[in-house]
Amino acid sequence: MTVLVTGAAGFVGMHISLALMAAGETVVGVDNLNSYYDVSLKQARLEKLGAHNAFEFIKMDLKNREEVFDTLGKIPGITKVVHLAAQAGVRYSLEHPFDYTDSNITGFLTILEYCRHLKNLEHLVYASSSSVYGGNKELPYSVDQSVDRPVSLYAATKKANELMAHSYAHLYGIPLTGLRFFTVYGPWGRPDMAYWTFTEKMLRGETIPIFNNGDMKRDFTYIDDIVSGAIAVLANPPVPEDGKAPYRVYNIGNHRSEPLLNLVAALEASLGIKAEMKMLPMQAGDVKETFADIDPIRKDVGYEPTTTLSDGIPKFIEWYKGYFKG
Repeated sequence: MTVLVTGAAGFVGMHISLALMAAGETVVGVDNLNSYYDVSLKQARLEKLGAHNAFEFIKMDLKNREEVFDTLGKIPGITKVVHLAAQAGVRYSLEHPFDYTDSNITGFLTILEYCRHLKNLEHLVYASSSSVYGGNKELPYSVDQSVDRPVSLYAATKKANELMAHSYAHLYGIPLTGLRFFTVYGPWGRPDMAYWTFTEKMLRGETIPIFNNGDMKRDFTYIDDIVSGAIAVLANPPVPEDGKAPYRVYNIGNHRSEPLLNLVAALEASLGIKAEMKMLPMQAGDVKETFADIDPIRKDVGYEPTTTLSDGIPKFIEWYKGYFKG
């Protein structure tokens, strides 16, 4: 069988593609290789994927729907889709709003339309985000909570994705599952994330910015745990029950809300460097704390994260030093 993975040159996309191929699947990867962060990192991920005969890469922007329909329409055997392509980043959305509607709204609609005409489609799994919870105060975040008050445009586009997905599941019977990712980190990660930028600055002897004066918590989730959960979900499509659409949304996190300063401490221990910190106020669009209730995904597919921050950060640092040394 063949799985289409959009955003295949991305952090999560690369790891999921590798896991799918390890399980015997053929992967068709799509990515537009945009310059949101260093394209050479994306190309290095693609080189790692391209070492496998079961991988085919297509450079393509999903907002160009006619190209997508024409190109993907010629590829036989696609039965599952993992849609990860998106414009990420809460802070970036404050300055580049149209990038988010182009990628996260128009691009997602293109995939939905492609999937509704795809013969033998078994499941479409797509990336949502913990950002949809906005300023919710009730912790841990549960998929049963209202997510109608996003505090960033990025979060609003991810909430829109969930609504669009439900409508397509209802109208066309497409099995659809959204995954609300919680602060994913690890080897081959994203350079715009705090664990990466802190590492860069600490190695250069620079001060690291600590927002909300350090009063921040995150549900840090190691990439291997994300991948195991996503693969398990992909293999278990929802079915319509009691007149409801074949549609689900899950939190996929570590079920641990840890202070931001724990991340700093883990980096200090792994790097052998004392961080110089500058305390700053909360940034616009940010939230104070995230914490995932994972009971539904645990119950339905047996998801069980196993990697703590103190175990995961040294693995990232080992990769980081090897990548830049090479």
